[in-house]
Amino acid sequence: MYHDKRMKDIEKKIDEYRMKVKDSGDLKAESGVFDAPTLKTLYTLASKGIIKAMGGVVSTGKEADVFHALGEDERELAIKIYRITTSDFQKMQDYLIGDPRFEGIRGTKKDIVFAWTKKEHRNLERAMEVGVRVPRPVTSERNILVMEFIGKDEVPAPRLKDVRPEDPKGIYSKVAEYMRLLYQKARLVHGDLSEYNILLYEGEPIIIDMGQAVMLDHPMSSEFLARDIRNIVKYFKKMGVDCSEERLNAYIMKKD
Repeated sequence: MYHDKRMKDIEKKIDEYRMKVKDSGDLKAESGVFDAPTLKTLYTLASKGIIKAMGGVVSTGKEADVFHALGEDERELAIKIYRITTSDFQKMQDYLIGDPRFEGIRGTKKDIVFAWTKKEHRNLERAMEVGVRVPRPVTSERNILVMEFIGKDEVPAPRLKDVRPEDPKGIYSKVAEYMRLLYQKARLVHGDLSEYNILLYEGEPIIIDMGQAVMLDHPMSSEFLARDIRNIVKYFKKMGVDCSEERLNAYIMKKD
């Protein structure tokens, strides 16, 4: 009975989302997120007690939408749902190639999206293990990733691009430290790091969107790292921080 009520609550929130999408005219978004298999996966997560209630949309993107939810003990969660029909599969394949964790994956759209979801889950775990502040992953199933919600009372933490940090130098130092920990300890390069995927919460930066992070033996890891460095230095220079690509690169490469 309790599970039935929980699932009805989830269905209600999904219907509300669909109405908002229809009002906006974005029918592709509606059809791309809540297909029948995705709904079934949500119900499975609800029946396991992982999701108690589902809230509104936190963010929308080309590949995925993120929703607020409640888990055990009213813990706030973020549910990231990757679209199987509209995701950029070629881009995903480029980041999956060379990752020994995902060798032998078939080239179907569904398999690529499922592998991408699992990849983001594992990357979050690797980052967290070495001390990088990222959303704590809870579980992943098919094209759905459940993780810690960064924010409070359904209000998400802002992205770095949307606020001006009170201590930009301190935030830069912390981001640089995280980039170094990812490289030296987790053996990962974020691959798309910028002010767009760093949240600022309680005065601390939190790295998000770890799906595209690659292992160091990926054939384009050096190129991705150079781009990350370029993006971070460009942003923090605008904030008045004395930094350079050469110095940040040297810091990341420096061994203990």
